[in-house]
Amino acid sequence: MDSMRVLIKWAFLAFLISPNLVQGIGVNWGTQASQNMQPSTIIQMLKDNKIDQIKLFDSDHWTVKFFAGTGIEVMLGVPNNHLAELANDYDKAKDWVKENVTKHLYNGGVKIKYIAVGNEPFLKAYNGSNIKTTFPALKNIQKALDEAGHGDKIKVTTPQNADVYESGSNVPSAGNFRSDIKENMIQILKFFEENNSPFLVNIYPFLSLYNNPGFPMEFAFFDGDAKPVQDKGISYTNMFDANLDTLVWSMRKVGIQKMKIIVGEIGWPTEGHVKANVKLAKKFYNGFFKKMATKKGTPLYPGDIEYYLFSLTDENQKSIAPGDFERHWGVFRYDGQPKFPVDFTGQGNDKMPIGAKGIKYMEKEWCVFNGDMKNMTLVPDNLGYACSMGDCTALNYGSSCNKLGSVQANISYAFNMYFQMQNQDVEACNFQGLAKIVKTNASTSECLFPIALESAGTKLWMQTGTSILAGLVVLLSMF
Repeated sequence: MDSMRVLIKWAFLAFLISPNLVQGIGVNWGTQASQNMQPSTIIQMLKDNKIDQIKLFDSDHWTVKFFAGTGIEVMLGVPNNHLAELANDYDKAKDWVKENVTKHLYNGGVKIKYIAVGNEPFLKAYNGSNIKTTFPALKNIQKALDEAGHGDKIKVTTPQNADVYESGSNVPSAGNFRSDIKENMIQILKFFEENNSPFLVNIYPFLSLYNNPGFPMEFAFFDGDAKPVQDKGISYTNMFDANLDTLVWSMRKVGIQKMKIIVGEIGWPTEGHVKANVKLAKKFYNGFFKKMATKKGTPLYPGDIEYYLFSLTDENQKSIAPGDFERHWGVFRYDGQPKFPVDFTGQGNDKMPIGAKGIKYMEKEWCVFNGDMKNMTLVPDNLGYACSMGDCTALNYGSSCNKLGSVQANISYAFNMYFQMQNQDVEACNFQGLAKIVKTNASTSECLFPIALESAGTKLWMQTGTSILAGLVVLLSMF
């Protein structure tokens, strides 16, 4: 009997330390796409890949309810355009908590861990538009959580872009919060300290490379090949460590000596720029996961780091104002299929993540350039329309569809993207006679011509439409 107990004990310990058991991996799931997968499919992907945390950018009730009973920890989001009303009206904050939090907290309900109030609200590009509303909204949501009895288990925070702090001499110890928001940051940090809330920061080594032509490329990765940056006896060989420690120094300078830091977004895009490709994304993630598996943290923030990958899937309707790569941050494609081999455990195994199962696509048809059309003067305006209303970012230099081999093929790609994003509406494949619908797949080995998904929204509309039609039939039969 004693030997059996010992055997069970060692088996249990082996299970706990198994490299195949992933703990604390989180992902962001954004839905700015022409079609989105069902939440149940997203949950399947998370479970199959042993990802146990998800960060949402809103709190849509229909989506959130799917996470009930899954054990997946959910971070709800409050969009920036709701900050003002939540800041100015406590009753609205109470209503928000009641409708978006309390409603999901029943036995076997949703495991809500954090509320992200705003998203990068102090980003320089916003020109201070959220400075007066972010902190009051934070306070009101926290107060409402406390009043509802949830404040001990659910914490509020605000994901901040790494541009809220800066380093004049490019070493972490010179870090400090931006002067225009420093007082706001002190307020928020003290509030987090009082309420035992974490600080969320979004760190993007790719953006450092993109925004600064002189940025040493290897410093964006984790291979140790970059020229080290020396700072107060510490040698930094990657941007991630240096950036997070710049935040630690910034906090220390305003009196915050110890606070949980969570990386709210981190990733690498795969299209839309010469350095946004599958090869570099694979290199980045492999290095990142190996680093996270060591649980050593950074020189000034040692230990395990909680993080959320950005992102789970591509979003073909995101704003491309920051860059065309914005629509291609997904580890998975728009349809939940993996783009490249990656080992989330950090053990270095070259294997594909498990993709979405049972995906339902629309008809196997594509919109392509009509070769019989001779009036090429119509092309520029129609091509411009297709790209502005669709998505041509994969045609950029260095991207997967940049070398299709002919102008006609490039036009076909643009036309097809618009056609698919319009749910294969026949009228969306006309372009003054320049386009036609075909049943032959126009994809190449390098470039995918996608097919629209039968999305959650499409399916719901079809069900609703059918119900309405049935009701009208019944109504008409009465006359």
